[in-house]
Amino acid sequence: MNLALLSLATLTITPGPAASDWPLQPRPEVLRGFELPAKPWLPGHRGVDLAGRPGQPVLAATPGTITYAGPLAGRGVITITTGPRRTTYEPVVPAVSVGTTVKTGTVIGRLSAAGSHCLPRTCLHWGLAQANQYLNPLTLVPNRPVRLLPLTNQQTRPASAPPPPSPPPRATDATPAPPANNQRTAKLIIAATAALTLTAALLIRRD
Repeated sequence: MNLALLSLATLTITPGPAASDWPLQPRPEVLRGFELPAKPWLPGHRGVDLAGRPGQPVLAATPGTITYAGPLAGRGVITITTGPRRTTYEPVVPAVSVGTTVKTGTVIGRLSAAGSHCLPRTCLHWGLAQANQYLNPLTLVPNRPVRLLPLTNQQTRPASAPPPPSPPPRATDATPAPPANNQRTAKLIIAATAALTLTAALLIRRD
């Protein structure tokens, strides 16, 4: 019984190969991220650019079969296919041929300075596609870098103070108009006075 337990204690579990990993080691700097164009024919960045050095080994980021290894538009390109998924690597001097089966981490070529996307620096352009859809290859790797979004210009503003109360209406120097009844009385008095004055004048003339 004790021997059996000792034998179990000395066993080591060997982890299986990683499903995917960085194509450059040690973990490279991401010089430019993935930018999916709004339309297939519009400009964008259908992959990521990883900082490297000329001659650096390029590793298979995913297992699969080499379906392309050769020059394309003046630079070396390698494509690894697994079902509908494809990973691409450029510019690379291929060390594998079409039809070769590779595992994650297999050296598939050497990074070339010719045709680099990042001149005067050297970088590996790494792409990922699922059928006809381009995807971000950084989704394949563990602990992928986090790209922070820029802060907005909006800042928290204190609540505005309520407007001050309106000042009370200022008193005017004008004398208020007399009521309508007083005006009528005054008019009657003036008319009566005028009538008396006219009557007196007539009497004087008769005398």
